[in-house]
This record gives sequence, structure tokens and C-alpha cells, in this order.
Amino acid sequence: MDKIKFGIDGWWGTIAKDYTLSNVGKVAYAIARWVTSKFQSPSVVVGYDCRFGGEMFLEAIAKILASKGVQVYISENFVSTPMISLGVVKLKAQCGIVITAGHAPAAYNGIKLKGAYGGPLLDKDIKDIENLISTDYEFDLEMLNWNYLLEQGKIQYINLESIYVKHLHDHFNFAKLNESGYRFAFDAMYGSTQNIFRKILPDVKLFHCEQNPSFNNIQPDPLHKNLHELADYVWKSKKCDCALASDGDGDRLALYDNEGSYVDANRIILLLIHYLTQYQQQTGKVVVSFPCTSKIEKLCSHYGIDVERTPVGFNHIAEIMLHEDILAGGEESGGMTIGTYMPERDGIWMGMQVWSWLIESGKSLKELISEIEAITGSFATDKLELMLNKNLRNKIIEKCRKGEFTEFGKNIVTHVENLDGFKFYFGPEEWVLIRPSSMYPVLRLYAEASDSARVRELLISVQNVLNHIS
Repeated sequence: MDKIKFGIDGWWGTIAKDYTLSNVGKVAYAIARWVTSKFQSPSVVVGYDCRFGGEMFLEAIAKILASKGVQVYISENFVSTPMISLGVVKLKAQCGIVITAGHAPAAYNGIKLKGAYGGPLLDKDIKDIENLISTDYEFDLEMLNWNYLLEQGKIQYINLESIYVKHLHDHFNFAKLNESGYRFAFDAMYGSTQNIFRKILPDVKLFHCEQNPSFNNIQPDPLHKNLHELADYVWKSKKCDCALASDGDGDRLALYDNEGSYVDANRIILLLIHYLTQYQQQTGKVVVSFPCTSKIEKLCSHYGIDVERTPVGFNHIAEIMLHEDILAGGEESGGMTIGTYMPERDGIWMGMQVWSWLIESGKSLKELISEIEAITGSFATDKLELMLNKNLRNKIIEKCRKGEFTEFGKNIVTHVENLDGFKFYFGPEEWVLIRPSSMYPVLRLYAEASDSARVRELLISVQNVLNHIS
């Protein structure tokens, strides 16, 4: 067996190939060893999302942890990642384990780890756990009596969704939202947030809020290409002021305005910055990942706010939040938070925040975005994924490292940044980032320019050069 390695967002594998009971058990045993060596009387919160086999994998993890002296709290049903994160904080546990592959296709499952603060476990702790994963560890689940562990209280069921819904009620005025006259829609993408709005805002128009472990053969990633039914409803019905979509485990989001235009993570992050500063007079540093739009610096300069860029991975943003006061943090991939919340991505929480701001301001999402672009100028972003073998990916990255790419077609490189991957600039507001995925056999290309046509032109010019490398 290859060494089990955690990527920037956990450990993922193909179900029944890499993600097996045997491998999950090895990871659980390593977590048990880590948490018992680090804490006295440790407790761990464990939950699963809507993917195939979640309850089976939860039972295996809970049995192994409890048998090694860990107090285990488990979800009563499928839950979102933010529900686990909040549960860790509310129960004062030392760790959270989420059985999920996030926004990945249905063939995958995985494990995300959370710290006592409710955000992603930090790199140094992940490395310690990785080093404890033993390929020789074997276990017999049948020898670990589930009913006995329950009777002894070593495993306890917890309604994590109820804890999360109460937290929403404590922070948002649902009566005001219900009575506002604003019309909202929500797409759960068959994911683990599917029950929330039935409990808090019953008038919200719902899409794909039922269980379907195959996600109806659509990747549960809130990109426009995966949300056609929601987009069509907003555009054709004219009965929605703002639509929200969240991914399979509920920690990412995207929005649609009242005209059915897709509002991606870059613009939502800009909206967080703009509203918190302009409307609520809050201050603090903004922390965003390397692929995010350069317009963030422009907006923050306008408001006199510092910006810090991090490598890809919300764990980097969370670590800064643990030590500094920040205004907002986010990633191009749809995960974001604000300084008054946990150091954790949460699609529902951020969506509710935006909906509340629309009502508070009396403005439409389109109007707020227009206010931002009056400061930053218009822009477009997009990305491509190139399926390449490992040798070719490595060869391309080595060429980037050696500075061998000075032009892509007619586009002359003015300078390069290499915080995480290689960002090639063709002017002050045009760039393409080349970055290998940590989880998939792909090379990712991200681009930004003044409009969509120019973005596509840049992506194609870079792709054409890379296609001729052998």
C-alpha cells in the first residue's frame, strides 16, 4: 500500500480502491495515538456526509477511537463539515473527523480533520498524524462490540444539526428574513446541507435537497456548469432575488443574482470586504489564497486595509485567524469566512450573511457588486484542468521553476510570482497561474483579465504552449 498522505483539504481516495475499511482504520488508529498522546481525557467528534458508506466508515472510526480510550461523539445522521466544526467547539472536543470528500465526484470519499478551535487541523499536527499511520496495523471490527461501547458511554450520539441550527437562530433574524419580501432559492447539490432551510426558512425554493449518493452524476461543486437547473429557475421564473448553492459537505458556496448571473467566490469575497468596511465600518486584515483575484488588493487599498496571500488550503487562513484579527478570509474555490465567525469555511453561514445584508441595505446583489466594480473596475476569471501524467506535470513545473516560459503565444510575461505554483503576469491586471493539484492527476490553470473573452484567450495560449511539451 502507498503511504497515506493528507492533501490541502484532507485525505481522499476512490471508494473500495483506496478508501477502504482497512485504510480508514489505519488512519483512525493514528488519530487515536496522536490525540491520546497530546491530550488528557481526549474527546473527538465524528460525522459523515451523504456519500456511499458514510455510516459504515463512521462506525469503524468510532470503534477504534473508543477502544483506545478516546471519548467519541458521533452524529445521529449525515451532517455538513461546518456542523462538525461547530460541534467540536461547543462540546470542547480536541479534534473533529469528517467523513467526506467535499466537492469531489461520488466515487470518492475521504477524511477531513478539525482542531479544537473549529477550523482545519494545522499542518504540523497533520504531519504528526501521518507519521503515525502504520501499514502494519490490522484490526478486527467484529471484536469491538458496538453496543458495549455505547452502553459504557464511550460512544455517544449527538444531534449536531440541531446544535448548528440553534447557532444560526442565535445570530440571524429569521423573522426579518421571512417577512422581508425578498425571495430566495437554495441548491444543496444532494449534499449534507439539504435539511437546513426546511428548519429555518421554509419559504426558500429548494433544489436537490434529497439523498442521492451518486449526486445524480453531477459533481457537487458549486460551479455554474453544475448548477444549470438553479440558474434556469432564477433566470426564467423572475421569482428569486438571490440564490445560494453549497457543495457536498457544505463548506463552499456560490450565488446567483436576480437576473440569473453567476456570482463566483472571487466576487463574494470582494462583497464581504466591501460590506464589512463600507456598511459596517469594521476593520482588519484580509487573508486570501494565491489564486484569488488581484482586485482584492485594489479594493483593500481603497479602504486602507492590509492583504495577506497564502498558499492554497484553508488551513493557512485558519492559522492566521488563530493569532490575528482579520476582517475576512477566503479562497477562489468557494470557501470563506469572516473574522467574527470560526476559522472555518461555511457555505450556509456566508450565504445567510449575504442574504441578511441584502435586506439590511435594501439593495440587490447586482447593485452591491456594481458598487464594488465602480472601485475595482470590471474583471473576469476562469480556470482549466489539464489531465496530464505525473512526469509531464513535473516537467512543466520544472520549466516554470527555471524561468523558461517568457511568453505564451503573443502574450509576453512581465513578471512571475511563485507563492504556490507560478503566476505569470502579462500586465498589471492580467495573469495565468499554473499549479499542480495536490489531490488529482491534473495541472490547474487559473486566469484573470478584463473580460471573459480575454481570459479564454490567455488560457488557450498557455494551454497551447504546454500541449507541445513532451
